[in-house]
Amino acid sequence: MKGPKAALVTQAEYLEYDRTHEGRHEIVNGEIIAMAAASPEHGALVSNAHFLLRLALRDRCRAYVADLRVAIDETGLYAYPDIVIACGEQEFAPTTPETLLNPTVLVEVLSDSTAGSDRGEKLEHYRHRASVQAVVLIDSCAQAITVVSRNPDATWTITDAVSGMIRVPGIDVVLDVAEVYEGVRFGAAPHPAPGAVAAS
Repeated sequence: MKGPKAALVTQAEYLEYDRTHEGRHEIVNGEIIAMAAASPEHGALVSNAHFLLRLALRDRCRAYVADLRVAIDETGLYAYPDIVIACGEQEFAPTTPETLLNPTVLVEVLSDSTAGSDRGEKLEHYRHRASVQAVVLIDSCAQAITVVSRNPDATWTITDAVSGMIRVPGIDVVLDVAEVYEGVRFGAAPHPAPGAVAAS
């Protein structure tokens, strides 16, 4: 559950807040959201997926994990996806820390507290960026992966898998669901939800 409704902030206020406050913060619909600590399951899934993606991509694209901020200029979103894949020449905004402007694929590992936002409003923000070819949603509470991919006609296709293989268009990578979930145990206590904060 989010904290009390925070006053909407400007992009400049958010960038200064994220630069000067400990931890990572996103801005979603004008609210600064403090990122919650990750559960062991979340960390294992990010690690597994990042390893598999790097192995498959080789030198074709760059795969960043956890700490690269991206901006969706069309909607004002600034976010820290769990994994960011960038292909071709990368464009950065001159912020501190730097902000990637042209991600190709974004990966979010879902938890009970973040699944609604990641599947809903954040996904809608991501889809506005023309460079984004796919968004991969990995559930940390059950073995299930969803790939939301852009079609040539600007429509989107949703593909779900609980086993077997799932393709990530835009980078032409096929993931083995079992390998993504290797070593992951379900049933741990949920971690706290991210909360809105007031800029100061």
